[in-house]
Amino acid sequence: MNRVLFASIMTLVGLLVNPDAGLGGKLGFKGSDGKAEQARSAGAEDRSGPRMHQTLQRLIELGTENVQFLTCGGRMGSSWIPKGVSEISKIDGAEPSSAQDTINAVRKMVEEGIDLLLYSGGDGTTRDIISTLQDIDREDLPLIGVPSGVKMHSGCFAATPRAAAEVLHAWLRGDLLIANTEVMDLDEEAYLRGEWKVRLYAEAMTPSSPRWMQGAKQRIETSDESEIIEGMAEHIGEMMEENSDLLIIWGSGGTLRRMAKHLGFEKTVLGIDVVQDGIIIAGDVNEFDLLKLLSAHNGKSLILLSPMGGQGFLIGRGNLQISPAVIRQVGIDGVLGIATPAKLLTLTTLRIDSGERTLDDEFRTKKYLKVLQGYRTTRLIKVSQE
Repeated sequence: MNRVLFASIMTLVGLLVNPDAGLGGKLGFKGSDGKAEQARSAGAEDRSGPRMHQTLQRLIELGTENVQFLTCGGRMGSSWIPKGVSEISKIDGAEPSSAQDTINAVRKMVEEGIDLLLYSGGDGTTRDIISTLQDIDREDLPLIGVPSGVKMHSGCFAATPRAAAEVLHAWLRGDLLIANTEVMDLDEEAYLRGEWKVRLYAEAMTPSSPRWMQGAKQRIETSDESEIIEGMAEHIGEMMEENSDLLIIWGSGGTLRRMAKHLGFEKTVLGIDVVQDGIIIAGDVNEFDLLKLLSAHNGKSLILLSPMGGQGFLIGRGNLQISPAVIRQVGIDGVLGIATPAKLLTLTTLRIDSGERTLDDEFRTKKYLKVLQGYRTTRLIKVSQE
Protein backbone atom coordinates (compact mmCIF):
# COMPACT_ATOMS: atom_id res chain seq x y z
CA MET A 1 0.00 0.00 0.00
CA ASN A 2 1.24 3.49 -0.84
CA ARG A 3 1.43 5.10 2.59
CA VAL A 4 1.74 8.67 1.27
CA LEU A 5 -1.37 8.27 -0.88
CA PHE A 6 -3.29 6.58 1.95
CA ALA A 7 -2.35 9.25 4.47
CA SER A 8 -3.48 12.08 2.20
CA ILE A 9 -7.10 10.89 2.25
CA MET A 10 -9.40 12.12 5.03
CA THR A 11 -10.84 9.10 6.83
CA LEU A 12 -14.24 9.23 8.52
CA VAL A 13 -14.26 7.36 11.83
CA GLY A 14 -17.43 6.75 13.81
CA LEU A 15 -16.98 7.41 17.53
CA LEU A 16 -19.53 5.81 19.85
CA VAL A 17 -19.69 5.51 23.64
CA ASN A 18 -21.98 3.26 25.66
CA PRO A 19 -21.97 5.50 28.76
CA ASP A 20 -23.37 2.73 30.95
CA ALA A 21 -20.74 0.10 30.12
CA GLY A 22 -18.63 -1.07 33.05
CA LEU A 23 -20.69 0.76 35.67
CA GLY A 24 -21.38 -2.38 37.67
CA GLY A 25 -17.84 -3.76 37.70
CA LYS A 26 -16.59 -2.48 41.04
CA LEU A 27 -20.02 -3.16 42.55
CA GLY A 28 -19.74 -6.86 41.72
CA PHE A 29 -22.35 -6.89 38.95
CA LYS A 30 -21.61 -9.51 36.29
CA GLY A 31 -22.44 -6.95 33.58
CA SER A 32 -24.08 -3.56 33.27
CA ASP A 33 -26.85 -4.39 30.79
CA GLY A 34 -30.13 -3.10 32.25
CA LYS A 35 -28.48 -2.20 35.56
CA ALA A 36 -27.18 1.33 34.90
CA GLU A 37 -29.72 3.11 37.11
CA GLN A 38 -29.11 0.65 39.94
CA ALA A 39 -25.34 1.06 39.59
CA ARG A 40 -25.46 4.86 39.54
CA SER A 41 -27.75 4.99 42.58
CA ALA A 42 -25.21 2.79 44.39
CA GLY A 43 -22.46 5.30 43.65
CA ALA A 44 -20.91 3.84 40.49
CA GLU A 45 -18.59 6.17 38.58
CA ASP A 46 -18.38 6.51 34.81
CA ARG A 47 -15.90 4.13 33.22
CA SER A 48 -16.67 4.00 29.50
CA GLY A 49 -16.60 7.71 28.68
CA PRO A 50 -13.37 8.49 30.56
CA ARG A 51 -11.63 5.56 28.85
CA MET A 52 -12.66 6.88 25.43
CA HIS A 53 -11.24 10.23 26.55
CA GLN A 54 -7.93 8.49 27.31
CA THR A 55 -7.90 6.98 23.82
CA LEU A 56 -8.50 10.33 22.13
CA GLN A 57 -5.93 12.05 24.33
CA ARG A 58 -3.35 9.50 23.20
CA LEU A 59 -4.32 10.13 19.55
CA ILE A 60 -3.53 13.80 20.10
CA GLU A 61 -0.13 12.86 21.58
CA LEU A 62 0.58 10.66 18.53
CA GLY A 63 -0.14 13.56 16.19
CA THR A 64 -2.78 11.61 14.29
CA GLU A 65 -3.82 13.43 11.12
CA ASN A 66 -6.28 13.11 8.23
CA VAL A 67 -9.12 11.77 10.34
CA GLN A 68 -12.58 13.17 10.90
CA PHE A 69 -14.86 11.87 13.64
CA LEU A 70 -18.60 11.39 13.40
CA THR A 71 -20.06 11.03 16.88
CA CYS A 72 -23.24 11.38 18.91
CA GLY A 73 -23.99 14.44 20.96
CA GLY A 74 -23.75 14.21 24.74
CA ARG A 75 -22.65 11.20 26.77
CA MET A 76 -22.80 8.83 23.79
CA GLY A 77 -19.87 10.72 22.28
CA SER A 78 -19.09 14.43 22.29
CA SER A 79 -19.02 14.84 26.09
CA TRP A 80 -15.83 12.77 26.25
CA ILE A 81 -13.86 14.40 23.42
CA PRO A 82 -10.83 16.38 24.67
CA LYS A 83 -9.69 19.73 23.33
CA GLY A 84 -7.39 19.20 20.38
CA VAL A 85 -9.72 16.91 18.44
CA SER A 86 -11.04 19.43 15.93
CA GLU A 87 -12.53 17.50 13.00
CA ILE A 88 -15.87 16.50 14.51
CA SER A 89 -19.40 16.20 13.19
CA LYS A 90 -22.38 15.08 15.27
CA ILE A 91 -25.58 13.12 15.09
CA ASP A 92 -28.22 13.04 17.82
CA GLY A 93 -27.47 11.10 20.99
CA ALA A 94 -29.77 10.04 23.82
CA GLU A 95 -29.67 10.56 27.59
CA PRO A 96 -30.22 8.17 29.22
CA SER A 97 -29.24 5.76 26.46
CA SER A 98 -30.24 2.18 25.73
CA ALA A 99 -29.18 -0.68 23.46
CA GLN A 100 -31.66 0.63 20.90
CA ASP A 101 -29.89 4.00 20.91
CA THR A 102 -26.61 2.21 20.18
CA ILE A 103 -28.28 0.40 17.28
CA ASN A 104 -29.76 3.63 15.92
CA ALA A 105 -26.41 5.41 16.14
CA VAL A 106 -24.58 2.62 14.30
CA ARG A 107 -27.17 2.66 11.52
CA LYS A 108 -26.89 6.44 11.13
CA MET A 109 -23.08 6.39 11.13
CA VAL A 110 -23.01 3.70 8.45
CA GLU A 111 -25.46 5.74 6.37
CA GLU A 112 -23.07 8.70 6.67
CA GLY A 113 -20.25 6.57 5.24
CA ILE A 114 -17.88 5.89 8.14
CA ASP A 115 -14.75 3.90 7.27
CA LEU A 116 -14.27 2.42 10.77
CA LEU A 117 -16.11 2.43 14.09
CA LEU A 118 -14.23 3.25 17.30
CA TYR A 119 -16.47 2.41 20.24
CA SER A 120 -16.25 2.18 24.01
CA GLY A 121 -18.14 -0.58 25.81
CA GLY A 122 -18.08 -4.27 26.63
CA ASP A 123 -19.20 -7.55 25.10
CA GLY A 124 -22.88 -6.56 25.26
CA THR A 125 -22.16 -3.37 23.30
CA THR A 126 -20.18 -5.39 20.77
CA ARG A 127 -23.06 -7.79 20.23
CA ASP A 128 -25.48 -4.88 19.67
CA ILE A 129 -23.10 -3.38 17.09
CA ILE A 130 -22.48 -6.67 15.28
CA SER A 131 -26.16 -7.59 15.12
CA THR A 132 -26.87 -4.17 13.60
CA LEU A 133 -24.12 -4.55 11.01
CA GLN A 134 -25.47 -7.99 10.13
CA ASP A 135 -28.99 -6.57 9.69
CA ILE A 136 -27.76 -3.93 7.22
CA ASP A 137 -25.25 -6.23 5.50
CA ARG A 138 -22.15 -4.30 6.65
CA GLU A 139 -20.22 -6.93 8.60
CA ASP A 140 -17.18 -5.75 6.64
CA LEU A 141 -16.99 -2.49 8.64
CA PRO A 142 -13.80 -2.54 10.77
CA LEU A 143 -14.21 -2.12 14.53
CA ILE A 144 -11.85 -1.04 17.30
CA GLY A 145 -13.18 -1.49 20.82
CA VAL A 146 -11.98 0.60 23.75
CA PRO A 147 -12.20 -1.94 26.61
CA SER A 148 -14.66 -0.46 29.09
CA GLY A 149 -17.11 -3.18 30.11
CA VAL A 150 -17.22 -5.56 33.04
CA LYS A 151 -16.28 -8.51 30.83
CA MET A 152 -14.52 -8.39 27.47
CA HIS A 153 -13.93 -11.73 25.79
CA SER A 154 -14.08 -10.54 22.17
CA GLY A 155 -11.09 -10.06 19.90
CA CYS A 156 -12.07 -6.63 18.57
CA PHE A 157 -11.03 -4.90 21.80
CA ALA A 158 -7.68 -3.21 22.17
CA ALA A 159 -5.63 -4.22 25.20
CA THR A 160 -6.04 -0.80 26.86
CA PRO A 161 -7.54 2.61 25.97
CA ARG A 162 -4.11 3.89 24.92
CA ALA A 163 -3.55 0.77 22.83
CA ALA A 164 -6.81 1.54 20.99
CA ALA A 165 -5.27 4.85 19.96
CA GLU A 166 -2.10 3.12 18.78
CA VAL A 167 -4.16 0.70 16.65
CA LEU A 168 -6.23 3.47 15.05
CA HIS A 169 -3.13 5.59 14.41
CA ALA A 170 -1.28 2.68 12.77
CA TRP A 171 -4.32 1.74 10.67
CA LEU A 172 -4.73 5.32 9.46
CA ARG A 173 -1.08 5.30 8.38
CA GLY A 174 -1.65 2.11 6.40
CA ASP A 175 0.50 -0.03 8.70
CA LEU A 176 -2.19 -2.57 9.67
CA LEU A 177 -4.36 -4.89 7.63
CA ILE A 178 -7.96 -5.79 8.49
CA ALA A 179 -8.64 -9.35 9.69
CA ASN A 180 -11.44 -11.47 11.12
CA THR A 181 -11.78 -11.89 14.86
CA GLU A 182 -14.29 -13.55 17.17
CA VAL A 183 -17.13 -11.89 19.06
CA MET A 184 -17.54 -13.79 22.33
CA ASP A 185 -19.83 -13.38 25.32
CA LEU A 186 -20.98 -15.17 28.41
CA ASP A 187 -23.58 -17.86 27.79
CA GLU A 188 -26.37 -16.42 29.96
CA GLU A 189 -28.38 -19.68 30.05
CA ALA A 190 -25.35 -21.60 31.30
CA TYR A 191 -24.67 -18.89 33.89
CA LEU A 192 -28.22 -19.23 35.26
CA ARG A 193 -27.44 -22.94 35.74
CA GLY A 194 -24.37 -22.00 37.76
CA GLU A 195 -21.93 -22.69 34.93
CA TRP A 196 -19.26 -20.40 33.51
CA LYS A 197 -19.18 -20.73 29.75
CA VAL A 198 -18.16 -18.35 26.97
CA ARG A 199 -19.57 -18.88 23.50
CA LEU A 200 -18.90 -17.58 20.01
CA TYR A 201 -21.67 -15.31 18.72
CA ALA A 202 -20.27 -13.90 15.49
CA GLU A 203 -17.17 -12.67 13.70
CA ALA A 204 -16.05 -9.08 13.25
CA MET A 205 -13.45 -7.23 11.21
CA THR A 206 -10.71 -5.37 13.05
CA PRO A 207 -7.16 -4.08 12.41
CA SER A 208 -4.79 -6.99 12.99
CA SER A 209 -2.27 -6.21 15.73
CA PRO A 210 -1.19 -8.91 18.23
CA ARG A 211 0.79 -6.19 19.99
CA TRP A 212 -2.12 -3.85 20.75
CA MET A 213 -5.30 -5.91 20.28
CA GLN A 214 -6.26 -8.30 23.08
CA GLY A 215 -7.48 -11.23 20.94
CA ALA A 216 -10.44 -13.44 21.79
CA LYS A 217 -10.55 -15.39 25.03
CA GLN A 218 -9.58 -19.04 24.61
CA ARG A 219 -11.04 -21.88 26.61
CA ILE A 220 -8.17 -24.23 27.32
CA GLU A 221 -9.16 -27.87 26.86
CA THR A 222 -6.88 -30.64 28.13
CA SER A 223 -7.39 -34.33 28.75
CA ASP A 224 -7.25 -34.14 32.54
CA GLU A 225 -5.79 -31.48 34.80
CA SER A 226 -7.51 -32.58 37.99
CA GLU A 227 -4.27 -33.69 39.68
CA ILE A 228 -2.55 -30.40 38.86
CA ILE A 229 -5.51 -28.36 40.13
CA GLU A 230 -5.71 -30.47 43.27
CA GLY A 231 -2.00 -29.87 43.80
CA MET A 232 -2.45 -26.11 43.51
CA ALA A 233 -5.37 -26.31 45.93
CA GLU A 234 -3.22 -28.26 48.40
CA HIS A 235 -0.55 -25.57 48.14
CA ILE A 236 -3.04 -22.81 49.02
CA GLY A 237 -4.56 -25.03 51.72
CA GLU A 238 -1.16 -25.42 53.38
CA MET A 239 -0.67 -21.64 53.26
CA MET A 240 -3.94 -21.24 55.17
CA GLU A 241 -2.95 -23.91 57.70
CA GLU A 242 0.39 -22.21 58.32
CA ASN A 243 -1.28 -18.81 58.78
CA SER A 244 -4.93 -19.00 59.82
CA ASP A 245 -5.04 -15.19 59.84
CA LEU A 246 -4.23 -15.00 56.11
CA LEU A 247 -7.00 -13.16 54.24
CA ILE A 248 -7.35 -14.46 50.68
CA ILE A 249 -9.24 -12.56 47.98
CA TRP A 250 -10.31 -15.38 45.69
CA GLY A 251 -10.70 -14.32 42.06
CA SER A 252 -13.01 -15.73 39.40
CA GLY A 253 -12.44 -18.41 36.78
CA GLY A 254 -12.81 -22.14 36.29
CA THR A 255 -9.43 -23.13 37.77
CA LEU A 256 -9.96 -21.17 40.97
CA ARG A 257 -13.48 -22.53 41.29
CA ARG A 258 -12.24 -26.12 41.03
CA MET A 259 -9.49 -25.40 43.55
CA ALA A 260 -12.08 -24.02 45.98
CA LYS A 261 -14.25 -27.11 45.55
CA HIS A 262 -11.28 -29.34 46.38
CA LEU A 263 -10.75 -27.32 49.57
CA GLY A 264 -14.38 -27.78 50.56
CA PHE A 265 -16.14 -24.54 49.67
CA GLU A 266 -18.24 -23.35 46.72
CA LYS A 267 -17.02 -20.23 44.96
CA THR A 268 -19.38 -17.65 43.50
CA VAL A 269 -19.70 -18.08 39.74
CA LEU A 270 -18.00 -15.07 38.10
CA GLY A 271 -17.71 -13.40 41.49
CA ILE A 272 -15.03 -12.51 44.02
CA ASP A 273 -15.01 -14.20 47.44
CA VAL A 274 -12.95 -13.61 50.57
CA VAL A 275 -11.60 -16.68 52.37
CA GLN A 276 -9.95 -17.02 55.76
CA ASP A 277 -8.85 -20.28 57.39
CA GLY A 278 -10.62 -22.31 54.70
CA ILE A 279 -13.99 -20.58 55.13
CA ILE A 280 -15.69 -18.00 52.92
CA ILE A 281 -16.19 -15.02 55.24
CA ALA A 282 -17.67 -12.82 52.50
CA GLY A 283 -19.10 -13.99 49.17
CA ASP A 284 -19.65 -12.18 45.87
CA VAL A 285 -18.07 -9.01 47.23
CA ASN A 286 -17.72 -5.60 45.60
CA GLU A 287 -14.95 -3.02 45.86
CA PHE A 288 -16.46 -1.39 48.95
CA ASP A 289 -16.73 -4.75 50.74
CA LEU A 290 -13.10 -5.55 49.96
CA LEU A 291 -11.80 -2.20 51.18
CA LYS A 292 -13.81 -2.52 54.39
CA LEU A 293 -12.52 -6.04 55.07
CA LEU A 294 -8.93 -5.08 54.33
CA SER A 295 -9.11 -2.00 56.57
CA ALA A 296 -10.33 -4.12 59.46
CA HIS A 297 -7.71 -6.82 58.90
CA ASN A 298 -4.34 -6.50 60.62
CA GLY A 299 -2.68 -9.57 59.14
CA LYS A 300 -1.34 -10.57 55.75
CA SER A 301 -3.55 -10.53 52.64
CA LEU A 302 -3.27 -12.34 49.31
CA ILE A 303 -5.05 -11.96 45.96
CA LEU A 304 -5.44 -15.08 43.79
CA LEU A 305 -6.09 -14.31 40.12
CA SER A 306 -6.28 -16.55 37.07
CA PRO A 307 -5.25 -14.96 33.73
CA MET A 308 -7.65 -15.16 30.79
CA GLY A 309 -6.60 -17.91 28.40
CA GLY A 310 -5.14 -16.60 25.16
CA GLN A 311 -5.40 -12.95 26.22
CA GLY A 312 -3.24 -13.03 29.34
CA PHE A 313 -5.17 -10.39 31.29
CA LEU A 314 -4.63 -10.86 35.02
CA ILE A 315 -6.28 -7.60 36.10
CA GLY A 316 -9.01 -5.57 34.41
CA ARG A 317 -11.14 -8.27 32.82
CA GLY A 318 -14.05 -9.68 34.83
CA ASN A 319 -12.54 -8.67 38.19
CA LEU A 320 -13.10 -4.90 38.39
CA GLN A 321 -14.06 -5.30 42.06
CA ILE A 322 -10.33 -5.77 42.66
CA SER A 323 -9.73 -2.10 42.00
CA PRO A 324 -6.49 -0.10 42.18
CA ALA A 325 -7.41 0.89 45.75
CA VAL A 326 -7.81 -2.77 46.73
CA ILE A 327 -4.54 -3.78 45.06
CA ARG A 328 -2.65 -0.95 46.76
CA GLN A 329 -4.00 -2.00 50.15
CA VAL A 330 -2.81 -5.58 49.63
CA GLY A 331 0.35 -4.59 47.74
CA ILE A 332 1.61 -5.73 44.34
CA ASP A 333 3.66 -8.48 45.97
CA GLY A 334 0.42 -9.87 47.37
CA VAL A 335 -0.90 -10.72 43.90
CA LEU A 336 -0.42 -14.39 42.97
CA GLY A 337 -1.33 -15.72 39.54
CA ILE A 338 -2.98 -19.14 39.25
CA ALA A 339 -2.67 -21.08 35.97
CA THR A 340 -2.20 -24.65 34.83
CA PRO A 341 0.81 -25.44 32.60
CA ALA A 342 -1.59 -25.87 29.65
CA LYS A 343 -2.90 -22.33 30.08
CA LEU A 344 0.61 -20.94 30.47
CA LEU A 345 1.49 -22.41 27.07
CA THR A 346 -1.02 -19.97 25.52
CA LEU A 347 0.54 -16.93 27.22
CA THR A 348 3.70 -15.03 26.46
CA THR A 349 3.09 -12.25 29.00
CA LEU A 350 0.63 -11.18 31.69
CA ARG A 351 -1.40 -8.08 30.86
CA ILE A 352 -2.53 -5.48 33.37
CA ASP A 353 -5.35 -2.97 32.76
CA SER A 354 -6.28 -1.79 36.25
CA GLY A 355 -7.77 1.49 35.06
CA GLU A 356 -5.05 3.49 36.81
CA ARG A 357 -2.03 4.20 34.67
CA THR A 358 0.39 4.74 37.57
CA LEU A 359 -0.48 1.34 39.05
CA ASP A 360 -0.13 -0.34 35.65
CA ASP A 361 3.31 1.25 35.39
CA GLU A 362 4.26 -0.15 38.81
CA PHE A 363 3.44 -3.65 37.58
CA ARG A 364 5.49 -3.04 34.43
CA THR A 365 8.42 -1.80 36.51
CA LYS A 366 8.25 -5.04 38.52
CA LYS A 367 8.66 -6.86 35.14
CA TYR A 368 7.69 -10.32 36.42
CA LEU A 369 4.82 -11.77 38.46
CA LYS A 370 4.74 -15.08 40.28
CA VAL A 371 2.27 -17.68 38.99
CA LEU A 372 1.40 -20.90 40.81
CA GLN A 373 1.28 -23.76 38.27
CA GLY A 374 1.30 -26.83 40.53
CA TYR A 375 1.92 -28.04 44.07
CA ARG A 376 4.73 -25.87 45.44
CA THR A 377 5.63 -25.02 41.86
CA THR A 378 5.69 -21.39 40.79
CA ARG A 379 6.94 -19.66 37.70
CA LEU A 380 7.86 -16.06 36.96
CA ILE A 381 5.93 -14.69 33.97
CA LYS A 382 6.79 -11.42 32.24
CA VAL A 383 4.44 -8.47 32.61
CA SER A 384 3.51 -6.97 29.24
CA GLN A 385 5.21 -3.61 28.73
CA GLU A 386 2.49 -2.39 26.33
